[in-house]
Amino acid sequence: MKKLLLAIAALTAAAVSAQDRAVWEPEPELVNAPANGAPPSDAIVLFDGANLDQWMRIEDGEPARWEIADGVATVTPGVGSIRTRESFGSMQLHLEWRPTDVISGSGQSRGNSGVFLHGLFEVQILDSWENPTYANGQAGSVYLQSPPLVNAARRPGEWQSYDIVFTAPVFEQGELVSPAYVTVFHNGVLVQNNVRLAGATFTPEPVYETRCAPYPSEQMQDCTGKMPLSLQDHGQVVSFRNIWLREL
Repeated sequence: MKKLLLAIAALTAAAVSAQDRAVWEPEPELVNAPANGAPPSDAIVLFDGANLDQWMRIEDGEPARWEIADGVATVTPGVGSIRTRESFGSMQLHLEWRPTDVISGSGQSRGNSGVFLHGLFEVQILDSWENPTYANGQAGSVYLQSPPLVNAARRPGEWQSYDIVFTAPVFEQGELVSPAYVTVFHNGVLVQNNVRLAGATFTPEPVYETRCAPYPSEQMQDCTGKMPLSLQDHGQVVSFRNIWLREL
């Protein structure tokens, strides 16, 4: 009995000690996460099917010219890549995309687009269903840096999703102190697991610069803070819907 009482006393003391580490404030904000696929209540909606008012052409800052029909925005090949009017840092990003079901090419010429985080780091969009290409250029890759863990592509013409957690790079006094990291779920399947980004994905070599020209602009700007999100016109027909993000 004495041993039992000592054991109970020890467990009680341990529980009290553990409670000393309890944190009550600040209390996490209540966020409504709808079960119907709608954005969470604290999300910034970038495209809800109505218009592209949150976006503009990268080339000249004019309104985005992609086609909108039936709640879907579709690349009009040749009219230019687009970027958000607002800038963001670290984020949780959701977007849905669909390569055309009209197959007229192969490899990188089939359903090619991309989402550029900070305008610098491309998560590749491609029709990768039975479409061989280099591994770090297929859907779900960090372009030319990190192949996806698996190929989670659906058939051409079917809707697909990306859920991306992006940790923005940190600069202090003009020096990089922490690089960017990205985690990507493709159709709910983990394909990039907290991958360290070596630098911009479209430059001859990956690089971090305090001043840079985000893809595909030639205009130099400060690249040490928040930056826009971009979607690529690669000259091929790709559609988008339900784009939102949560700032982290």
